[in-house]
Amino acid sequence: MQATAELQVIPLGTGVSVRTEIQRVVELLHGHGFIMETHASGTNIEGELHAILAAVEAVHETLHGEGAVRLVSYLKLETRTDKTPTLAGKKL
Repeated sequence: MQATAELQVIPLGTGVSVRTEIQRVVELLHGHGFIMETHASGTNIEGELHAILAAVEAVHETLHGEGAVRLVSYLKLETRTDKTPTLAGKKL
Protein backbone atom coordinates (compact mmCIF):
# COMPACT_ATOMS: atom_id res chain seq x y z
CA MET A 1 0.00 0.00 0.00
CA GLN A 2 1.43 3.36 -1.05
CA ALA A 3 1.55 6.11 1.60
CA THR A 4 2.77 9.58 2.34
CA ALA A 5 4.06 10.50 5.75
CA GLU A 6 5.59 13.25 7.80
CA LEU A 7 8.21 12.15 10.31
CA GLN A 8 9.67 14.27 13.08
CA VAL A 9 12.33 12.66 15.28
CA ILE A 10 13.33 14.48 18.47
CA PRO A 11 16.42 13.25 20.34
CA LEU A 12 16.22 14.17 24.03
CA GLY A 13 19.05 14.42 26.52
CA THR A 14 21.79 14.79 23.92
CA GLY A 15 22.47 18.49 24.44
CA VAL A 16 21.26 21.71 22.89
CA SER A 17 22.17 20.85 19.29
CA VAL A 18 20.74 17.71 17.72
CA ARG A 19 22.11 18.41 14.23
CA THR A 20 24.24 15.24 14.13
CA GLU A 21 21.34 12.98 15.09
CA ILE A 22 18.96 14.61 12.61
CA GLN A 23 21.50 14.36 9.80
CA ARG A 24 21.77 10.67 10.66
CA VAL A 25 17.97 10.27 10.46
CA VAL A 26 17.92 11.83 6.99
CA GLU A 27 20.84 9.64 5.90
CA LEU A 28 19.04 6.52 7.10
CA LEU A 29 15.81 7.49 5.33
CA HIS A 30 17.70 8.15 2.07
CA GLY A 31 19.03 4.62 2.34
CA HIS A 32 15.48 3.30 1.94
CA GLY A 33 15.08 4.97 -1.46
CA PHE A 34 12.04 7.05 -0.55
CA ILE A 35 10.92 10.17 -2.33
CA MET A 36 11.60 12.73 0.41
CA GLU A 37 11.41 16.41 1.23
CA THR A 38 13.12 17.68 4.37
CA HIS A 39 11.90 20.84 6.06
CA ALA A 40 12.53 22.78 9.25
CA SER A 41 10.46 20.49 11.48
CA GLY A 42 10.70 17.08 9.87
CA THR A 43 10.75 15.06 6.68
CA ASN A 44 7.97 14.28 4.22
CA ILE A 45 8.18 10.75 2.84
CA GLU A 46 6.53 8.92 -0.04
CA GLY A 47 6.77 5.14 -0.27
CA GLU A 48 5.24 1.83 0.63
CA LEU A 49 3.55 1.86 4.04
CA HIS A 50 5.42 -1.20 5.33
CA ALA A 51 8.73 0.35 4.24
CA ILE A 52 7.98 3.64 6.00
CA LEU A 53 7.12 1.85 9.23
CA ALA A 54 10.24 -0.32 8.96
CA ALA A 55 12.37 2.78 8.35
CA VAL A 56 11.04 4.47 11.50
CA GLU A 57 11.92 1.35 13.49
CA ALA A 58 15.39 1.30 11.91
CA VAL A 59 15.92 4.97 12.79
CA HIS A 60 15.12 4.29 16.45
CA GLU A 61 17.23 1.14 16.61
CA THR A 62 20.20 2.80 14.90
CA LEU A 63 20.19 6.03 16.90
CA HIS A 64 19.79 4.13 20.18
CA GLY A 65 22.65 1.88 19.10
CA GLU A 66 24.76 4.96 18.44
CA GLY A 67 24.15 6.36 21.91
CA ALA A 68 20.87 8.29 21.83
CA VAL A 69 19.19 7.56 25.15
CA ARG A 70 15.72 8.91 24.37
CA LEU A 71 13.90 9.54 21.09
CA VAL A 72 10.41 10.90 20.56
CA SER A 73 8.96 10.60 17.05
CA TYR A 74 5.80 12.02 15.57
CA LEU A 75 4.54 10.20 12.49
CA LYS A 76 1.61 11.30 10.35
CA LEU A 77 0.54 8.78 7.71
CA GLU A 78 -1.84 9.09 4.80
CA THR A 79 -3.17 6.22 2.74
CA ARG A 80 -5.98 6.36 0.20
CA THR A 81 -8.19 3.94 -1.68
CA ASP A 82 -9.39 6.32 -4.40
CA LYS A 83 -5.92 7.18 -5.79
CA THR A 84 -2.23 6.81 -5.04
CA PRO A 85 -1.03 9.43 -2.55
CA THR A 86 2.10 11.32 -3.62
CA LEU A 87 4.09 14.24 -2.32
CA ALA A 88 3.83 15.91 -5.73
CA GLY A 89 0.03 15.73 -5.48
CA LYS A 90 0.13 17.78 -2.27
CA LYS A 91 1.79 20.85 -3.78
CA LEU A 92 -0.30 23.93 -4.35
